[in-house]
Amino acid sequence: MKIRRRPPLRWVFLAMVAVGPLTARAADPVTKPPAPEPSPQVSEVVVTARRLNEARATIQPQLGASVYTITSKAIDALPGGANTGLNQVILQAPGVAQDSFGQLHVRGEHNGLQYRLDGVILPEGLSVFGQALNPRLADTVELITGALPAQYGLRTAGIIDIGAKSGEFKTGGSLSLYGGSHGEIEPSAEYSGSSGNLNYFFSASYLHDDLGVESPDKLSTPLHDTTDQLQAFAYVADIIDPSSRVSLILGASNERFQIPDLTGQTPSLMFGPDANQPLVVDGQTSYPSDRLNESQKEATYYAVASYLHTTDRFTGQLSLFGRYSTLKFAPDPLGDLLFDGVSQDAYKKDVAGGFQAEGALHLGEAHTIRAGVIGEIDRANSDTSSQVIPLDPVTHSQTSDQPKTIVDNGGQTAKTISAYLQDEWKLFDSLTVNYGLRFDQFDGYRDENQLSPRVNMVWKATASTTVHAGYSRYFSPPPFELVGAETVAKFNNTTAASPVTTDTTPYSERSNYFDVGLSQKVVRGFTLGVDSYYKTSKDLIDEGQFGAPIILTPFNYARGRQYGVEFEGNFSRGPLTAYANFAYAKNQGEDIISSQFNFSAAELAYIANHYIYLDHDQTYTASAGASYLWRGTRFGGDLIYGSGLRSTGPDGIPNGDHLPGYVQVNLALSHRFEKAPMGPLEVRLDVINLFDHVYEIRDGTGVGDGAPQYGPRRGVFAGVTQSF
Repeated sequence: MKIRRRPPLRWVFLAMVAVGPLTARAADPVTKPPAPEPSPQVSEVVVTARRLNEARATIQPQLGASVYTITSKAIDALPGGANTGLNQVILQAPGVAQDSFGQLHVRGEHNGLQYRLDGVILPEGLSVFGQALNPRLADTVELITGALPAQYGLRTAGIIDIGAKSGEFKTGGSLSLYGGSHGEIEPSAEYSGSSGNLNYFFSASYLHDDLGVESPDKLSTPLHDTTDQLQAFAYVADIIDPSSRVSLILGASNERFQIPDLTGQTPSLMFGPDANQPLVVDGQTSYPSDRLNESQKEATYYAVASYLHTTDRFTGQLSLFGRYSTLKFAPDPLGDLLFDGVSQDAYKKDVAGGFQAEGALHLGEAHTIRAGVIGEIDRANSDTSSQVIPLDPVTHSQTSDQPKTIVDNGGQTAKTISAYLQDEWKLFDSLTVNYGLRFDQFDGYRDENQLSPRVNMVWKATASTTVHAGYSRYFSPPPFELVGAETVAKFNNTTAASPVTTDTTPYSERSNYFDVGLSQKVVRGFTLGVDSYYKTSKDLIDEGQFGAPIILTPFNYARGRQYGVEFEGNFSRGPLTAYANFAYAKNQGEDIISSQFNFSAAELAYIANHYIYLDHDQTYTASAGASYLWRGTRFGGDLIYGSGLRSTGPDGIPNGDHLPGYVQVNLALSHRFEKAPMGPLEVRLDVINLFDHVYEIRDGTGVGDGAPQYGPRRGVFAGVTQSF
């Protein structure tokens, strides 16, 4: 059976503390700040580190974009704290919908997320179930979306920029143990500190869980669903002089997943002239579904090295980055053949590396010029060995019950070069405009390029009211590492043949994006905001999971349209913090023009002349939460709401229906003992899905949906963290 990723075990409770709540804002103009004056209690090294951090921020402003920030202190206050998945942290921002595999959809996009570490791009890798990045390494997490300035490109649904912990401002560490329902256990450790001008931070964790992938059948702990995950992270930085710093980031993730089984299922494939002959493999026609034994391994290793230099007028940074990732799917040889008509052993490898050179030149009070060049080389290899049963080309009957092996190996290299130039122009004290151009050249399975104009405006209408508006032209190549290398014709006259043989290589998406928003400070500590967007696309990129192995495949709609509006509110005063978000969205595409062999002829014919909802469209999405701190004890709770992702209903219209809406409520309780014998000690108790609400994330009927997945059932988790 074909199922997916680790479920959201711990829905994020955004316990926003006063020093670091989730905040949403239209990014203001960034000017080079003066160096802070040292105090007797703050070392010169710390002051220099802070000044260099502030200088780095001037290179990549987010003027006019929508920015949502979560600090490490806010993450620590979540149910599970840093043990929760990064996707669950980001899920609390407005307009972010959950999906299976731990996927996130920001403003109706399928993935389209770009991850950065301290502003440096982390190349895309091969990952379906696992997450290479862990909240444990984050000092801040920013989701940047909307009409983006010119420094952001290629993946534009959202920029996830993680400011890594560095050891610059804190010496010490902690040991943690967290676990509970579903056999979950997660020990972890971290340590940070400094020696002279050298700063460092290290973290490591191990997770064992019997709920590694979303349940396909409502069970709290599904059959054959164990995961084991190892993650490690290191940051080292050296301040060369008051104006320069070098830094190195290293990370690793190694994760293994069993694919959960459904009980009570039997093979149903039929062949022959009248499609009434059951498939026979090695003399067998039946196989118990609860004995299927599929598994998937995912590994990622990454590195980022940077040199930063700043003067009174100029700040520049040169970075080198690289990522090595692999994915290995192991089938059940007999069971997969009987259930799916193909048993495919698949191995994918992707090696990517490049450079990022950016700088900001301050020309005075009115203008700041910024420019950058980014280059990347990506090598993807795919080795598959598929076992199928041969069929007669005329009668479609089996010619043998012995499997036939089809080997389909391939590799491809992609080269990407991007450059941008932009000017931040302060027309008046209350009005700033940022305009620029970006050029992207992508040479992979296709050779494509685009020159993209960008313009953003931020207007401080009053001391408490900020308005932003922007337009961005986007160019987004398909995920190179996911473009299939299979030769469709090799599977003709077999049980894995597709009725549709057309296989056009995916195109790059080209789109126009408009965004307008307003933020209003109502009273001290209370902020309201609204943001609206509209996007039109040519060759809109979507992704689907088609058959085994469990790897996403990109495809294009010839035309796309997406629009929506988001509302958010935040309150933080004294010991009480609270937030609420609500989003409306509509996301549609027409005419599938690539990877057509993955779809039925009926689907292609209907979609060719009709706009349909994208499978990940969710009309209404909301989240809310509150926490209260009393004498070291934090009481909190949150909820999430979704109106349901798309499905294909009884009328047969692709994605014409949607799954039922759901509400999930979570509670958290924690206490910190500051004067424990061995140092500060924190204990916590989390209840996930308090009312044990059973809801379906996917039902397997939508376009590109592989199988059903359900949200987590009620779970109780406890943890202890010893600091030193």
